[in-house]
Amino acid sequence: MVLVLGGGGVKGMAHIGAWKALEELGVEVTALVGTSIGALVGACLAGGLGWRELAPLAMSLRKRDIVSMNGRSLLLNGIRQPSVFHGERFLEYIRSVLPVQRFDQLQRPLYINAVDLETGEMEWFGPSGRTDLPLDLAVYASCALPVFYPPVEIDGRHYVDGGVLDALPFEYAGTLDPDLIVAVDVTAGPEKDSLDTISKGMVAIHHRVYDIMGYALRRQRLERWAGAPLVYVRPNLDGISTFDFTRTQYFLEEGYRATRRALAEWEKRAPVAS
Repeated sequence: MVLVLGGGGVKGMAHIGAWKALEELGVEVTALVGTSIGALVGACLAGGLGWRELAPLAMSLRKRDIVSMNGRSLLLNGIRQPSVFHGERFLEYIRSVLPVQRFDQLQRPLYINAVDLETGEMEWFGPSGRTDLPLDLAVYASCALPVFYPPVEIDGRHYVDGGVLDALPFEYAGTLDPDLIVAVDVTAGPEKDSLDTISKGMVAIHHRVYDIMGYALRRQRLERWAGAPLVYVRPNLDGISTFDFTRTQYFLEEGYRATRRALAEWEKRAPVAS
């Protein structure tokens, strides 16, 4: 089974709960595909950490651990800055939680996506793509959410969040010849209070528009999917901010509940072998 972990900011802590459910059910994960926060959690899992190690890390995460305001973005010409947050603190955090430093040290195959800012094309890091760079840089590239975090430069090219093109890359997982795909979707839903969004300013408006476009594309891909059996896991996270650091326990629990529920429903629908 190939596990796909989508992007969604700190809501991605639900992926840890999903992993707990898979462990309890004895589901064998042969490879992981991750985007953004899914790339970070996926790298930790592929590196050998389990939910027992990751849950305390998630519970201890605070905004200051990954957010460092770029003061220049608040100045008169701040709109010319690459991002509202600095990237160094987030990169340091990624390094501090990853159990290994290189792709060849991972215990399971891991595939991470990012987007080349110049060509607009998807770049994959992992067995079918590049494995010659440090794991932390690949994870950061996948997490470099435009406007919030600056692009990362790798060998003269600049990369941003893989969710720009595909925040839930189950289609790519289908190219790995899986017998089953489990895709955990923690992205934003179709609706959100517009007045609340507007009250938070242009960065929030930009992010909401980004979410709307991503949701529409994701639904189209799900509706036309005709590949390997797909278990779509959708935790109940609608209306929760990408940077809500106060509901981690709920994220963990809801990821677990949603995964157990989705797998149970899939088993009921699955054809019985004759």
